[in-house]
Amino acid sequence: MDNSEMLAIFDKEVRRECEWTRMRRDVLPNLVRYTLTDVGHGGGHISWSELTNETADAAIQSQIDYFKTLNVDFEWKYYSHDLPVDLPQRLIAHGFKSDEPEALMVADINDLPPIYWSMDVTFVVRVTTPHEVDEIVRMESEVWGHEISGFAAGMKYDLEHHPKNISVFAVWQDGRIVSAAWTHYLHPTSFATLWGGSTLKQYRRHGFYTALLAVRAREARERGFRFLQVDASPDSQPILAKHGFKCLGYSTPYEWEPGK
Repeated sequence: MDNSEMLAIFDKEVRRECEWTRMRRDVLPNLVRYTLTDVGHGGGHISWSELTNETADAAIQSQIDYFKTLNVDFEWKYYSHDLPVDLPQRLIAHGFKSDEPEALMVADINDLPPIYWSMDVTFVVRVTTPHEVDEIVRMESEVWGHEISGFAAGMKYDLEHHPKNISVFAVWQDGRIVSAAWTHYLHPTSFATLWGGSTLKQYRRHGFYTALLAVRAREARERGFRFLQVDASPDSQPILAKHGFKCLGYSTPYEWEPGK
């Protein structure tokens, strides 16, 4: 399968058909919108659009008007193959703020390195409790130098109410979590999307990142998913490329907040 075929499947399944927990999916004539309906961070997001030079500005304004009535922020997830080509500039003109771009990395599970199925991962443990999620927040906040907690409430809720949609794994050393990562299983798609992967600086170069990838790949294969997907930072992209992931393009979150 070439990259264009894989990208078409991603666009169809993940951006248009996926059912996220705690969110309502609205399929509109030229875009797909998700609105938060339960515990979580942010008010919603636009996952897919098919716009033209003539329709883009009106579509952007209509979504601003929608989320403004809810008085919540939202994200427009722009991908480098989206049209029109000046969509980012139009979003900025409407008051959105851009975040850092990330590489869209996708792997067919059958193309992953053989070591994924044979390496020792016995030191990786499953996270199931709110206390353990709080330990992940503590670790992530130390890694990034500021509080990283937006994911925590939703993760705790999903672990209790939607355990088939999420799996969280961690490595403990010296009485604390030093590395962690999780999977969101995107029903009814063939994609499992991978998140996290941070490790405290003093515990790096011990194979924890690869072990966490392997654990999640094994579980995804056991559950019948075909593809793994990561929104990768510049640090993670070359590592994932060595592990059989293909770069299908780049995505950039554009954030809109009411009153700004």
